[in-house]
Amino acid sequence: MKAAILVSMDSGKLSTITDEVKKIQGVKEAFAVAGRADIVAIVDSKDLKDIANVSLKIFGIGGVSACETLVEVPM
Repeated sequence: MKAAILVSMDSGKLSTITDEVKKIQGVKEAFAVAGRADIVAIVDSKDLKDIANVSLKIFGIGGVSACETLVEVPM
């Protein structure tokens, strides 16, 4: 199961927070973006519970103000 987590921050530590997100187990890729979010984290996990745990870990990083999780819809 795949997901994209949109991360918004309230501080100016973009590279530091991006590096912290990359260290979280389950995050396959994380990068800064321009737009409504500051960082996108790509997650590949076995189930929705694991994706939720990754989202909570990201939200727990100092300076993160919001997370929006977009879950893959199997077709």
